[in-house]
Amino acid sequence: MGTSNPNMLLNYVPVYVMLPLGVVNVNNVFEDPEGLKKQLLQLKEAGVDGVMVDVWWGIIELNGPKQYDWGTYRSLFKLVQECGLKLQAIMSFHQCGGNVGDIVNIPIPKWVLDIGDSDPDIFYTNRSGNRNIEYLTIGVDNLPLFHGRTAIQIYSDYMKSFKENMSDFIESGLIIDIEVGLGPAGELRFPSYPQSQGWEFPGIGEFQCYDKYLKAEFKAAAAKVGHAEWELPDDAGSYNDVPESTEFFKSNGTYLTEKGKFFLTWYSNKLLIHGDQILEEATKAFQGCNVSIAIKVSGIHWWYKSESHAAELTAGYYNLQDRDGYRPIARMLTRHHAILNFTCLEMRDSEQSSDAKSAPQELVQQVLSGGWREKIEVAGENALPRYDAAAYNQMILNARPNGVNKNGPPKLSMYGITYLRLSDELLQKSNFAIFKKFVLKMHADQDYVEDPNQYNHVIIPLKPSGPKIPLEKILEATKPIPPFPWDSETDMKVDG
Repeated sequence: MGTSNPNMLLNYVPVYVMLPLGVVNVNNVFEDPEGLKKQLLQLKEAGVDGVMVDVWWGIIELNGPKQYDWGTYRSLFKLVQECGLKLQAIMSFHQCGGNVGDIVNIPIPKWVLDIGDSDPDIFYTNRSGNRNIEYLTIGVDNLPLFHGRTAIQIYSDYMKSFKENMSDFIESGLIIDIEVGLGPAGELRFPSYPQSQGWEFPGIGEFQCYDKYLKAEFKAAAAKVGHAEWELPDDAGSYNDVPESTEFFKSNGTYLTEKGKFFLTWYSNKLLIHGDQILEEATKAFQGCNVSIAIKVSGIHWWYKSESHAAELTAGYYNLQDRDGYRPIARMLTRHHAILNFTCLEMRDSEQSSDAKSAPQELVQQVLSGGWREKIEVAGENALPRYDAAAYNQMILNARPNGVNKNGPPKLSMYGITYLRLSDELLQKSNFAIFKKFVLKMHADQDYVEDPNQYNHVIIPLKPSGPKIPLEKILEATKPIPPFPWDSETDMKVDG
């Protein structure tokens, strides 16, 4: 049992739980309301603050452009409300299926896939010409190829429709967060490591910019700097290579040449511009609502300890020893008052195999520190389901890297943590007992608190996006700054 101490409450980090992927199935049917209700009441009893759910574009706008059907999700949201939990809604513009942990298949709308039949370049494409139908390429963000609308307009209209149809749930305080999907798995990245195309951990992945639209953009950008002869990389290997086996990523490889640096800057800037544009639409859609806007960044921890950070580079995170690939994302988010949601919070370096040169702890410290340095809120989640004390303790450590402060707010603190995900296994007796302890420790040994103001989460009406930040200014944030110091272990262990 927790207590209630106003100073300790300022250390309270709320805990959300991700709902099962197919809670609303591909046919827009809420499959098991009674079963879910039972599970939600167990979460409520454990002190959980709320749940997170994917709101799939492929379900809602299935029947044709602007033909939205929100009815089933309204039933789901009503149930969450009845169970006394809050809700984080993900605008999921990607396919479910083909990524780690995907056990359900929900494609993007058929009318969009039909356009792809005659124009497959609307999809991300690797150098061999394999198309990825998980998410539309950034190359079509501003092209009116979808019955007269651009991809950005599709995402914008969807968010506006969500807001109109869910306004009662927003006004009542049920929906507190809108996480805007910006790529595969809802993450701001390129689909560089698709299992559907044979990628296996710890492959370096592949660049995904060989559709005709991005190709043309690259050629124009190269010509503009006087290098019309430059082409997209042809020496970066394939999905399951290691860095040293490729010309591009090996020691002193192409990535360090003028051409390589130009390409990597262009490739990673595409993500910054993509995120910036869609978030501006999100703040227009939800302006004045008492919600936070968030985005998700992927935790690509493999090859982090290698010179070229190959797996991060193929995903669009241009992150090297002497160049921060994440703080620019945080700086871009500042104008939208948005939260950066990061993953792999549960992982420790010692659990990873040495041949993947993996460093999840350093990566988490770098990304969270970058967010805090840019004065934005950071949140996070675990990458893979875990039910053991070591994983929970690592998540608590990352949530409060310097522990609790008994006299007020902690020095550093995450805005919230979402546990991945609700399942029968989580609710199994011994697993659930330790999960309850995790919630209590995240809450700094305090009782569940309904009003976020009490733990310093003042939710105010969402403001419009601020003035555009010039790209040069955003890229000043590539200058590396050492991360904040982390304690070696948490002072609030679940097994302490």
